[in-house]
Amino acid sequence: IRLVESGGGEVQSGGSIRLSCVGSGFTFSDYDMSWVRQAPGKGPEWVTSIVRGTNFTMYSDSVKGRFTVSRDDTIQTLYLQMDNLKPEDTALYSCVRGFRPALRRDVGYWGPGTQVTVSL
Repeated sequence: IRLVESGGGEVQSGGSIRLSCVGSGFTFSDYDMSWVRQAPGKGPEWVTSIVRGTNFTMYSDSVKGRFTVSRDDTIQTLYLQMDNLKPEDTALYSCVRGFRPALRRDVGYWGPGTQVTVSL
């Protein structure tokens, strides 16, 4: 089972960036998926989850209205569209298998992450 994120980078405050995560080694459409982020010096923070089949979504209050999660099961890919970015969004963003997963990298399946840095 493998999850690999891409699309991170540096963007100015107010800008946008789109992250992707490709899953392999399992049937992507059978699983809920999530994004979790970790800012420097802080613990992991759940960002959003999307439910398999229904595409029902949930967001943390800190990103609601600015971030949009989506998935394309035909290519086993999870996306995170991030708009109106703020410096406090700076973090390592990881995709994780499951709905609102345990915030521990040693539990479940996590990708290595992609860094997003938002400058003033």
